[in-house]
Parts: sequence; C-alpha cells; structure tokens
Amino acid sequence: MKRLHLYILREIAAPLILGLATFTAVLLMGRMLKLADMVISKGVPLGDVLLLVTYLLPYFAIFTIPMAFLLAVLLAFGRLSADSEVTAMKACGMSLSAMLPPVLLAALVAYLATTFMALYALPRGNTAFKELLQQVVENRINLSVKPQVFNDDLPGLVLYTDRFDERTGTMHGILVQDDRNRTTPTTIFARSGTLRHDQGRSMVILTLEQGSIQQLVPGKTFRQLCFDSYQLAVSLARADKDIARNELDMDLDEIRGNLRTGGFPAKLMKDMELEVHRRFALPFACFVFAVIGLPLGIQNQRSGRGAGFAVSIGVLLAYYIAFSAFRTLGEKAILYPAVAMWLPNVLFLAIGLLFFRQASEEQRILPSRLRLTRFLRRRGGTA
Repeated sequence: MKRLHLYILREIAAPLILGLATFTAVLLMGRMLKLADMVISKGVPLGDVLLLVTYLLPYFAIFTIPMAFLLAVLLAFGRLSADSEVTAMKACGMSLSAMLPPVLLAALVAYLATTFMALYALPRGNTAFKELLQQVVENRINLSVKPQVFNDDLPGLVLYTDRFDERTGTMHGILVQDDRNRTTPTTIFARSGTLRHDQGRSMVILTLEQGSIQQLVPGKTFRQLCFDSYQLAVSLARADKDIARNELDMDLDEIRGNLRTGGFPAKLMKDMELEVHRRFALPFACFVFAVIGLPLGIQNQRSGRGAGFAVSIGVLLAYYIAFSAFRTLGEKAILYPAVAMWLPNVLFLAIGLLFFRQASEEQRILPSRLRLTRFLRRRGGTA
C-alpha cells in the first residue's frame, strides 16, 4: 500500500509542477505587454521589471497552486485509468477510499504553500511591488523629457517641448495641458523652462519662463493670464491608482486591528472583512479539488490528457465564477463575509463527495461521448 501511495504521489508531482508553470505564465501574459512597454518605451531597467514580476508572483500563486493541483490530480488519475492501472489496483483490493490518502497528502502540501503565500508573501509582495513601482514612476520622470513628443508621464499633465538641451536641462517651446481639474482644463504655453525632481517631497517642479495660462472655466468663460515666471508643482505621491494601499497590502494582524479600530471608508472595511476569510478559503480549495479531481480523473478513461485539461478548466471556471459571485454578494452585504467566502467551498465539496460516492459505486459521473452524441441527435430530431 505504501508503494502504491508513493507511486500516486509521483504521478501527481510532475503535472503539478508543469501546471504551476503554465498557469503562472498565462496569468503573467496580461501584465507582460505593460511591463514590456516600460522597458521599451519608458527606459525602465530590465532588472526592475523582473523584480516587479517577482513581487507579483505571490498574488498569482494563491490562484495558480490550487489550479495546478486540480490539473495534476485529473491528469494523474486519467493516465492511471487509461492504462488500466486503477483497475489493477482495485483488483489488488485497493478501494477508491484507499487511493485518497496520497491525494490528500499532496493537497495538504499545496494548502500549506498557498496559505503561506496568502498570509505572508502576498502582503509583502504587494507592498514591495507598489513601492518599487512608485520609485520607477519617480525615476522615469528624469528620463521622460523627449523633444517633439507628447509626454504623459506626469500624472494629470501632458508635456510637449520643441527642443531640449540635455546639457543644461532647459526646454524650449513648451506646451503643457493640465487636466488635473476636470472642470477647468488649463493650457500653458511657455518660451522656456526646466524640470526638477524633488525626491524629498516626492514632487516634480516645472519652472516656466515667458508664457501664458489659458483656462476655459464653467459657463464658457475664457481666461488668459500672462507671466514672466511660473512654477507648476506636481505631486507624485499616490500618483498611480495602483499605488493606493488596500487590503491586499495588509497582513492578517493589521487587517484585524483596522477592523477593531474602524475609521476607514465603508468599502475598504467590507473588503477587509472579506479578505480575512478569503485568505483561508482560497487555500482550502486544494482539499476541495482533491475530492473532486480523483473521481473525475478516473472517469476520463481513454480520453487522453486533453480531456483532463478540459475538465480541469471547466471545474476551475465554475469554482472561481461562483467564488466571485458570492464575493459580490458579500460586498453588497447580502451575505455575511464568512458565508460569502466559504459557501463556494461547501458547495463544491458536497459535489465532490457526491462524485466520489458515484465513482466508488462504479457509476458514471460524466456522460460518455456516445451517450452525449445520441442525446444531441435526439434533441436535433425533435427540434
């Protein structure tokens, strides 16, 4: 029995690593274009971009580890079933329940890894990501002045300069469009000017010489002001909406302390209440997927790895759609935070136990391809 358990664990290990790498790469694809643009267009060092990717990994890991585990279980038992090894195990007196301990052991390892990511690595990674992103935003300002190019790196401003003297740092022929106040957009023209980065106050000081300020105020009134010298201060602190601190940046003790003291916006308070339970509910999905994956994997006889991958995607979509839907109900205060975060696990665990009982009684869980084809033909005939 011990050898069979070790054999099952080895079967799970290889697709688990492969699935983890695949799902992580897929989730990173959504960020890669933006990160690549930072290197190519903004001149951000590649090392900083790689660090940003590293800091993002804990956030992805709380999703990819359970996803990869489900895929690994489905592929492992799909292969064992297709090669009749499950039949041989049953012939040796090994029931479906006896195959479950190694799967639960692998689920425990995945659960501990996901919990570590959710409780410790996630808040530290998110905080480090935003701090580094803030530094990149600030450092990029010094590199962003390009002549005859509309530069939108300054938050709320678009800067255009006809000529830029790199030796003196002086710009000539300047146009500034200031949209920080949406009700009164401002256009500034200046003959020359300089850009200075005040790192101590996290600000950029734009000093303009010989120009005019033009505003269109509410009521369709046009106003123009000429100046000899004008300073425009732009704050970089919290310049990007991604920099704003939220519940993902806080560890569990900080969230609980904030919930006790209160004084935060209502939305953030609700998000923190949900986050406390989410950090335990998402890792627990590993055990849920263990119970669902084993019977579904055995049912994929002679269907190949493609069927196992398709089934895993279907189960994952159903689970995370349900998880998002219940989270929305929690955000709207329709459900208590604990109920909203744990109810998907309860529902899918019940479905998994039903599948497990059907597989133990040699009942078909999923309709065969032949039965499904006949059903569709009958439906088409009646239509």
